[in-house]
Amino acid sequence: MDIEQWWPRLKPSTRDWLIENNGDAVPEEIVAEITEAGGMVSSHEWWVGEIDPTGFYFSDEAADWIEAVANDETPEGR
Repeated sequence: MDIEQWWPRLKPSTRDWLIENNGDAVPEEIVAEITEAGGMVSSHEWWVGEIDPTGFYFSDEAADWIEAVANDETPEGR
């Protein structure tokens, strides 16, 4: 599922955290919420970046998408 589809299903506080911490490792509880909302972080979706010992990271393109949302802009669609 694409970020445009699962993003609105997240709690507002989760969306706020992702905006405020854009580019940081995503905590496990937020990864779980993304998964429950339909986002598969183990997939090859464009918004999936790295998964390493420090955690899950969005791709650079997804970070740009989140930044656009934070700036009340319309993010580019995929």
